[in-house]
Amino acid sequence: MEIDPDTGLYSLERYTIVDDFGVTMNPLLLAGQVHGGIVQGLGQAMLEQVVFDADGQPLTGSFMDYGMPRADAMPSFDFETRNVPSTANPLGVKGAGEAGAIGAPPAPMHALLNALHRYNGTTLLDMPATPEKIWRACQAAAQGCGRARDKSAGPAT
Repeated sequence: MEIDPDTGLYSLERYTIVDDFGVTMNPLLLAGQVHGGIVQGLGQAMLEQVVFDADGQPLTGSFMDYGMPRADAMPSFDFETRNVPSTANPLGVKGAGEAGAIGAPPAPMHALLNALHRYNGTTLLDMPATPEKIWRACQAAAQGCGRARDKSAGPAT
């Protein structure tokens, strides 16, 4: 992950998945299911948030206002399997239903916190890690709430 501390915008440069699904019945279907789960998890970690005003009215009442993951914001996925047939059933299959979604929220959050920590000492950022939250974390450091900001450092990675 790369972040721009001046804007809070981020770019997911790479995402690698390696998992064990036992005997794979349909590799294309499996890859699609895992990719969909990853996008769901990345959306949860980086974008999706229901926002209400002070009176309790939703401000994110439609998909025009809601941070929804889109294909153009996703990196290419490096997907591999290291399958070991299950001994618990005669087909040797294992579940794959939520495999992509399980690791997808913590992976970018750890990458983001790693970049922010090296940049300014930030150790905590709540999900979703929107560009505004990333920008605020960088600004807090620049104002003395963390290590002094080095403008010559360029993007944090």
